[in-house]
Parts: sequence; structure tokens; C-alpha cells
Amino acid sequence: MKDTATLTIRNVPLRIVRGLKSLAKRRGQSMEQEVRDLLEQHVAERSSVLRQIEASWDRQSRRPSAAEIDSWMLVGRE
Repeated sequence: MKDTATLTIRNVPLRIVRGLKSLAKRRGQSMEQEVRDLLEQHVAERSSVLRQIEASWDRQSRRPSAAEIDSWMLVGRE
């Protein structure tokens, strides 16, 4: 048996709930399963990106400073 936990999310906007229900219905599954699938996909994608970043940093002669990273993140947001 896999380790599992219960997650309660309050104050979800109605438009999000409706969207989740619609997605779940199209895929023939419950809204709970839709949310589990979305969370799992998101975490897997972030983990993959973080592994790619770490691998890239290993190939660099030096790691960027926190200030450099912050400035890169702001590009195009101002």
C-alpha cells in the first residue's frame, strides 16, 4: 500500500471548482482524481526542471549569486 495523506483546500474560487469538475468529467474521472493528477504532474515537472538546473550548475565554473538569480527572474516582469 502506498503512503497517502489527506489534503484539505479551503476557499477555492468557484470558477476553479467548475473548471476542475469539467476537466474531470471530460476524462471520465472524479474531481478528486483530477486534482491528484494535476498535483502529481506539476510536482514531476518542477522536479525535472530543478534537476536540469542543478545539472546545468554542475557544468558552470561558478554558481550565480542570489542577487543574479533575482534579477534574472525580474526580466520581462517590469
